[in-house]
Amino acid sequence: MRLVSFVEIGGARIHYAIEGADGAPVLAFSNSLGTNYSMWDPQAQELRKTFRILRYDTRGHGQSTVLQGPYRIEQLGTDFLGLLDELHLGPVHFCGLSMGGMIGMWLGIHAPSRLHKLVLCNTGAKIGTEESWRSRIEAVQKSGMKSIAVGVMERWFTPAFRAKAPATVSQIQRMLEETNPDGYAACCAAVRDYDSRGQLERIGAQTLVITGTHDPATPPANGQFLAAHIRGAKYAELDAAHLSNIEDGARFTGEVAAFLSS
Repeated sequence: MRLVSFVEIGGARIHYAIEGADGAPVLAFSNSLGTNYSMWDPQAQELRKTFRILRYDTRGHGQSTVLQGPYRIEQLGTDFLGLLDELHLGPVHFCGLSMGGMIGMWLGIHAPSRLHKLVLCNTGAKIGTEESWRSRIEAVQKSGMKSIAVGVMERWFTPAFRAKAPATVSQIQRMLEETNPDGYAACCAAVRDYDSRGQLERIGAQTLVITGTHDPATPPANGQFLAAHIRGAKYAELDAAHLSNIEDGARFTGEVAAFLSS
């Protein structure tokens, strides 16, 4: 059974979908900057056989409300906790990529009782520089999402994958281009301002860190830092750039499934 709906949280309507057997352990997915919850289609299709899958559009993305920014990772994490409350869900497994991974870190630090296991993918305790985010925000506010789309695809996927799977890349590029520029800019600010480098030791959940060997946005060094500072964390590096769940999807899904069932 699949339910797609909205909940009101903190003045925003958050769009979500939940599917899978009642009573199965819940696995929640959190999307990257510039995507919506459909980025997790490859994982949902396979893992819903074992888990109850919860996906949602981060505030400012997909069909969720776009409110005036800037946003904060704390605010986005609180949105997720509100979603769990509205759905009357106990502790869940959480898997987030890039911005979604930052939300996962915040949850692991500030709401540990709401998590079972944590998967942090293609992310970092601190991502990018003040200047890089300022120029990105200015570009989308001045010229719209299409002005950055080609450059983003070059960071999200390797040249080999772009040549091998042009239809998939085109689909993801459309998803990025259809993202509301105000919501995107507001979430850029949230990522820009988040820095958990001094707090990672507070994460007590069993954690898997996934990186992409060819990821220029959050390179393996970012993930290695997370794995070194989160107690007992496991580390996996995939043959992919930034959206490793799509580029190396089968191995990504296998790593997540093995970790959650161990």
